[in-house]
Amino acid sequence: MDKPIIFFAKGDSPEMIAAFEQAQDTFKYFWRELSWEYRRIVPGLDLACVKVAFSQQVEDKAEPAVEHMWINEIDYDGETISGILLNDPNELTNVEKGEAVAVPLEQVSDWLFASQGKTYGGFTIQAMRSGMDKVARKEHDAAWGLDFGDYNDISIVYQQKEKPENLVEHPMSRNMGNSLADFLKQHPGELNATDEAGYSMLHRETIAGNLTSVEILLSHGADRNIRTHSGKTAFDFARQLNWQHIIPVLE
Repeated sequence: MDKPIIFFAKGDSPEMIAAFEQAQDTFKYFWRELSWEYRRIVPGLDLACVKVAFSQQVEDKAEPAVEHMWINEIDYDGETISGILLNDPNELTNVEKGEAVAVPLEQVSDWLFASQGKTYGGFTIQAMRSGMDKVARKEHDAAWGLDFGDYNDISIVYQQKEKPENLVEHPMSRNMGNSLADFLKQHPGELNATDEAGYSMLHRETIAGNLTSVEILLSHGADRNIRTHSGKTAFDFARQLNWQHIIPVLE
């Protein structure tokens, strides 16, 4: 699949454009974490939000006006990211704070989640912090109430260094396998049930990169040929999101 075109504003620095690219390339890890957060009884995240580039053509200007603003209450179907706009635009009039929005991955310019005060992602934030002195960085972090750590060492998953296997699969996917198997035994009709957009459990677990869940669903007879209303199989999403550990299982 061709690399998506980065949606950016004229005048953005090379460092910031590189941050946009990193955010888009790793967004699947943000969604993987958030999809498990939605299943937790006790929340594990302090916050989870996505920065999106919004644009509007301005009269008498060749280039559209672009503002990068944060959204939360995120959902993701493998194609579209939706959420609620947290910011009041400075210039744009086609969106407003509190509005429900839906955008493609190409408009994502950053993502951030935090757990126990530690941050993950935040590529544009770290690009900005890299240009601050120590005092300014301390004030910046205090304003957020978060520990952004070393701007040269950005984590994208929990215990990334201590447990590199977490980059391959979320630990909750590995640990919840037996619970999923028990659920399927008790509710066999859920195995190939689809939602209003045509997504099955296999689609959703594939999008979230959950290898153990995918393997259990297949072992119980999940239909890998079910297509969403947009025509995508679970394998299509595995390839699209480049989940290398799941692609061979669905081929």
